[in-house]
Amino acid sequence: MGWHRRMIRRARCDLGWIVPFCWWLNADFQRIMSLNTQSETQPVGQTRGLAMTQQVDVLVIGGGVVGICTAHFLREQGREVTVVEKDEVCAGSSYGNAGLIVPSHSVPLAEPGVIAQGLRWMFDPDSPFYIKWRWDLDLVAWLWQFRKASTMRRVRQAMPLLRDMHLESFRLYEALAAELDFAFGHEGRLLLCKTEQGMESIHEEAELMQEIGIEVEMVDAQQAQQRAEVVELDCVGGAFYAQDAHLDPARLVRALAARCVERGVQLNEKTEVLGFGKQGRRIKVVETTRGDFAVDEVVLCSGAWSPGVGRGLGLSLPVQPAKGYSVTVHKPDPCPEVPLMMVEARVGTTPMGDKLRFAGTLELAGMDTSINRRRVDAIVNAVPRYVPAWTPDALELIEVWRGLRPCTPDGLPFLGRPRDYDNLTVAAGHAMVGVSLGAVTGVVTAWVVQGEEPGFDLSLCNVDRFG
Repeated sequence: MGWHRRMIRRARCDLGWIVPFCWWLNADFQRIMSLNTQSETQPVGQTRGLAMTQQVDVLVIGGGVVGICTAHFLREQGREVTVVEKDEVCAGSSYGNAGLIVPSHSVPLAEPGVIAQGLRWMFDPDSPFYIKWRWDLDLVAWLWQFRKASTMRRVRQAMPLLRDMHLESFRLYEALAAELDFAFGHEGRLLLCKTEQGMESIHEEAELMQEIGIEVEMVDAQQAQQRAEVVELDCVGGAFYAQDAHLDPARLVRALAARCVERGVQLNEKTEVLGFGKQGRRIKVVETTRGDFAVDEVVLCSGAWSPGVGRGLGLSLPVQPAKGYSVTVHKPDPCPEVPLMMVEARVGTTPMGDKLRFAGTLELAGMDTSINRRRVDAIVNAVPRYVPAWTPDALELIEVWRGLRPCTPDGLPFLGRPRDYDNLTVAAGHAMVGVSLGAVTGVVTAWVVQGEEPGFDLSLCNVDRFG
């Protein structure tokens, strides 16, 4: 019996009891939310009386990698763009992530066996995938929808789209790197395994990638060592993905934001969306803490905060924030230029100029932004099991970070226009590949706003697919 079939069977066994219960809760949850959102969208003329109104062409809500890429490509199309960000540009999950561009990651998060594994890891605070259980209707409904999406049929449907989007993003970043400095590197990515079980799992994934034309080379311990070159590895083998690349995400977003401002984009930080004024199928006014904006077009791309903002428009965007952690250190000497993935530990390492970043874990804990020290320690302690020289004592810490990645139930982003609006585009829910898909999302969103064909079949990313 194949690995995927075994995982499907385990998933059904582990979750069979929860499905009917979740269905009932989800139905009740949707009813409650529809009642709540009916009063949150105000007609034009009922916005705050003291607010100063600015007329804008396209208002982009969110200053992360997706929002800034969208602003950049809209400006290239000749649109007048204003960005509002509730915090600072690149303050969220765009800041401290692994910075990977990964055509090799063309399998959506929702694949067979993921929830079952998460439930088995649920009581292990050191595990790489952790669900902090709480009585939360959003979480219960999301898990139910995630389970429905976790089939090989849906995975295979999504893979070609993800492949094409990752590859197009790579081409866009490569072009941007000729003009901006954000530590872009095209060295591929090396997966390392400590066990034969790990080798089996990545071999099956490699076969899936080869089916859709992604280049992959299975390597033994000696070949892995040759790829890593300058540091000694402790592994039984792995896989090498030549088409993957990497960058420094904070440098990318800030450099591109500065370029946008130079070209006339209005950037409003510390500006939080409070509500909307609507007329028929159009948003006419966006209310914020810095005044009101009369808008022609609106783009919603505020990551894990998108469901809350979208609720003011009656949108149902089932996104769960998945907390991830990273530890950034001064680049040790020697250090390979190829990013590493430590398979069993689910920890990745990315060189970023004079820094080295370790990143990992997926923690479904709601909007909790606290740092769980045990999760950080699990990342740091996993690294020397694969690279013995990189012990905690041998590394000089720069920063510990956490961020909330926006995960949809089927592992695909929301991308396109909702059925009830003629001037709203949603671009949110990119999970752990927000940077990898950021550039192509910006291009596609600009095409949607312009009323042009986006170049991709976005039916799988339909904004209304969950009701």
